[in-house]
Amino acid sequence: MSTLIKQIEFIEYLDQLIRLKATGTPEALAYRLGVSKTKVYRLINIIRELNAPIEYDFSIQSYVYETEVSFKFGFYTKGNTIKKLNSFVG
Repeated sequence: MSTLIKQIEFIEYLDQLIRLKATGTPEALAYRLGVSKTKVYRLINIIRELNAPIEYDFSIQSYVYETEVSFKFGFYTKGNTIKKLNSFVG
């Protein structure tokens, strides 16, 4: 299970760097993440498989999103729905 969580954390951090257009080259990104360049390519491919519109911009030497997207993983409550359900429970 910890492997899954670690991979999700990598994806979340990578998502943040992509939003900031601050990934750098694949080599620089691998160094920053403390992983191999192959692992970086795997993570990028996983993000693409999750339908992220990601591409590499050679002019700024960074991965970028073609369109604005967001990545969220976890369990979130729906404020109004939870309050209504609680009021029926008693």
